[in-house]
Amino acid sequence: MNHSDHSTDNGVVEILNKDAKSPVVLVCEHASSYIPAEFEDLGLSEDALKSHAVWDPGAMALTTRMADTLDAVLVASKVSRLVYDCNRPPEAPDAMPGQSEVIAVPGNLGLSAHQRAARVARYYQPFRTSVAKVMAHKAAPILVTLHSFTPVYHGVPRAVEIGVLHDSDDRLAEALLTLAKGMVPYDVRRNQPYGPEHGVTHTLKEHALPAGHLNVMLEVRSDLIADASAQDRMARTLSDWVAQACVRVGADPCGV
Repeated sequence: MNHSDHSTDNGVVEILNKDAKSPVVLVCEHASSYIPAEFEDLGLSEDALKSHAVWDPGAMALTTRMADTLDAVLVASKVSRLVYDCNRPPEAPDAMPGQSEVIAVPGNLGLSAHQRAARVARYYQPFRTSVAKVMAHKAAPILVTLHSFTPVYHGVPRAVEIGVLHDSDDRLAEALLTLAKGMVPYDVRRNQPYGPEHGVTHTLKEHALPAGHLNVMLEVRSDLIADASAQDRMARTLSDWVAQACVRVGADPCGV
């Protein structure tokens, strides 16, 4: 797929493969490490700017490959989650976090209501609108959001390799977890390393749950998608897994 022929980019949110036939809608909220110049790197050090706090390493590359494999549309944020975390509602404190794991974010401390509202309008609302429009163009959309997580968190190594996350609707998650026992060669766990209690299912709650659309959030440990070959392998695995899970719950992942 030549994405340049099938993409929309307004500088804040990017839509790839917008003419895709599959009902699957892929979303990557933490796709970019870009911090606009006006924020002066949010006061972060060079090391912090390269860290997982700023974005989800490998997630966009993985999701782009899955969009090709599944013939699915992809909606991605083009700014760092520290500027605005598009997987959080405006009222959430960590929508513009002052701290991310062990990293302080000076540029997010003491934000006024006006400053917060300006970021919501500039970065979150266009993203929210884009996802809503893409979902509305599908007769029976299937929402799959993609993230990566750091292998070591607060100094503790994580054994889980792929997390299957869900909120109150677990239909697709249950199908994926059942299939994982026989086909996915990774340590796969439900609602790990995060779950709905951590506020991470906002996109699912906003764009899928109200209308009863199938949905799931996938978290992949970032060391498993650290280079192009690893991203290719994981994209093939996840795409096949998602397609089989859709069939298992009575949905057609090809949209035909």
